[in-house]
Amino acid sequence: MHTRPLGTTGLDVPILAFGASSLGQEFRSITLDEALGSVRAALECGMRLIDTSPFYGRGMSEVLLGVALRSIPRNEYLLCTKLGRYDLSHFDFSAKRVAESVDVSLHRLGTDHLDIVLCHDVEFVPLRQIVDETLPALRRAQQAGKARFIGFSGYPQKIFRALCDEAAVDCVLNYNQYTLQNTRFADETIPYLEAKGVGVMSAGPFSARLLTDAPLPAWLKEPEAVKAAARQAADLCRARGSSIAKLALQFAIANPRIATTIAGSANPVNIRAWAEWAAEPLDQELLRDVRAIFARVKNIGHVEGLPENN
Repeated sequence: MHTRPLGTTGLDVPILAFGASSLGQEFRSITLDEALGSVRAALECGMRLIDTSPFYGRGMSEVLLGVALRSIPRNEYLLCTKLGRYDLSHFDFSAKRVAESVDVSLHRLGTDHLDIVLCHDVEFVPLRQIVDETLPALRRAQQAGKARFIGFSGYPQKIFRALCDEAAVDCVLNYNQYTLQNTRFADETIPYLEAKGVGVMSAGPFSARLLTDAPLPAWLKEPEAVKAAARQAADLCRARGSSIAKLALQFAIANPRIATTIAGSANPVNIRAWAEWAAEPLDQELLRDVRAIFARVKNIGHVEGLPENN
């Protein structure tokens, strides 16, 4: 699989990375065979950057990844995990918890170092703490050799300038805002990050199933107008002999300014299909027609986190 440099880190990362949230049973119950098989499929397909978090399955994702990777040489994959969010409404970005969380993740994952550690969903807490306490604590973990590179993840575009204006980070991760329907990350933020030398990662090319043929989950937060446009776009893709998921994935990874796009599944069949799609050319005519459908709802999203962080 093709790779791109991650900012100024010196890391070359695959344009498509494996998201392990599904290993934590975040979306459905899974079997051990599915968990282990999905990791194996990802690595076989060249998705050697693996993204997880102690939040996913409240530790289950990291534990199962540790089992799946036990027999794989450490230099054959890159690990990205997070800290600070441990349950739906439990956040702890204190320096003490940073040190503990890094050590727990190392133990669960069965490794002596993490390639990337991110502060997880920082929009839910006052950003002052992230600048003054959390990131300095992460730098200490980095200096101790436990983390090679550090940064943060989140949804609102405001957080990237708010934090990067005051603190140096190596890379960031945004989710659900570089898709067929919503390109705010590229429109508003990526040029700023590039000027800072910050590595750019994006997650959620399917926008929480919005851009798939699967039934839309009840917890999906996008407005009804966005959902309706997505169903229309999905119908068009099917009529053209394709799928909206395929187009969404290909569109996401085609942007050369995004080092890697993270997609997750505990189904090895899905993962192998993604790798096949990644190797195929993007249907520019279909892309044009689908984006025309989304034009009336372009960049419409939802509010996430504290009001002052949006």
